[in-house]
Amino acid sequence: MDGRLNLFQRTMLRWRELHPYNSVHVVFLPGPLEAPRLQQAIDRALAGSGLTGYRVDSRRRRFTFDAPGDGAVGRPELRVLPAAGGAVAATDAEIESQLNAPFARTDLEAPFRFFAIADQREFRLGLTYDHFVAGGDSIVVLLHAIADEYLGSNEPKHARPPLRRYPRTYSRLLVRHARAAVLGLSHLPRMARSLRRSVRPRYADFSDARNAFTHFRVPAEQFAQIMRSAKLWGVTVNDLWLALLLWALAPLAPTDRHAARRRDLAVASIINIREDMEADAQTTFGQFLSSFRVAHPVPDGISLKELARDIHAETATVKRDQLYLQTLLALGVVGMVWRFLSAERRERFHSKSYAILAGLSMLNVTALWPGAERQAPPLQYLRGVSTGPLAPLVLSVTTVGNSLFAGVSYRTAAFERETVARFISNLLHSVETLA
Repeated sequence: MDGRLNLFQRTMLRWRELHPYNSVHVVFLPGPLEAPRLQQAIDRALAGSGLTGYRVDSRRRRFTFDAPGDGAVGRPELRVLPAAGGAVAATDAEIESQLNAPFARTDLEAPFRFFAIADQREFRLGLTYDHFVAGGDSIVVLLHAIADEYLGSNEPKHARPPLRRYPRTYSRLLVRHARAAVLGLSHLPRMARSLRRSVRPRYADFSDARNAFTHFRVPAEQFAQIMRSAKLWGVTVNDLWLALLLWALAPLAPTDRHAARRRDLAVASIINIREDMEADAQTTFGQFLSSFRVAHPVPDGISLKELARDIHAETATVKRDQLYLQTLLALGVVGMVWRFLSAERRERFHSKSYAILAGLSMLNVTALWPGAERQAPPLQYLRGVSTGPLAPLVLSVTTVGNSLFAGVSYRTAAFERETVARFISNLLHSVETLA
């Protein structure tokens, strides 16, 4: 085996023992769908990137691409789906189905699945992947290569070098930043107090990890207002979305929480630490994720601006002290105790020990897809991310040019569809009133 799985990848392998832990990307491509040509483009892009013949040994925590064997084994096939009920409804239904469909646990497996849905003047190409294999940025680069193969002219192309597929794990990162990792331990008492104050998610059935999915779009003028407000308030766009997420969840929280011991609302931000690993997305395929948690009481009467600035003060500390390294160390500890937990305790473990109500995943496709902001018609991109056992809801915000799509995946044992519809309504109303 040529590569080693990092801490977050090993964690996702444990999560998928409980329920499929997949992610789905959908890119909207212009023109009619020609399925045989698209299948050829997929095959060429995967082969050219060196992403064929995948084999994983989860016990030894190692993996390889281009594994020996029959070339037809593990080859991802393209499924062409009817746009039943319209392309939008068909896309949401397929993303939901893909989030709940496990990948085959064979020795030589294909960690990718593809589907296409034709619309009137375009089609939607979907890529589902076993999330431990890669982060979202690597998938954008792969989909760009496929689109380039499919939409490209007949002119000769410069051969792309295969992607670097066996990056370093987090060990060297933790050694290089050992001081920050050790100093981060001083924040643990504060974290423990926050966990004791935070509202826990409620599940009708812990063993029911099924995900549902829907999405919404933020109009270009409101997307621009989000960017302006973040700059005017002196916060990052990620800070503002965390505030919006808390703001939209607050009306759905227990009405008596302000009088109870557990009164804070907590959410997690999934972050990409490629820069720390010195691994460029255009040249290195893989997953470089960590996360951090923020909590706030969201009292009645607080303004969104105040909330965003409170969140910014907390995230500034996270970045300054590199507290996302705490998460990586915690994942290592959980991995050591996981084997001693029963299946029932594994299902309840995260909600009881690390209380969060939702997760935020943000991805800027413009920075990864050359010329995306100049394409005509404008490029559109949608994602859905599994909730896993950690959060009952995940908001996946994807931007490209002046377009913003947000996917909402949620555990049906924690939220009903009507409740999620209220959550989206709350969030969109907050966005509309930013001006």
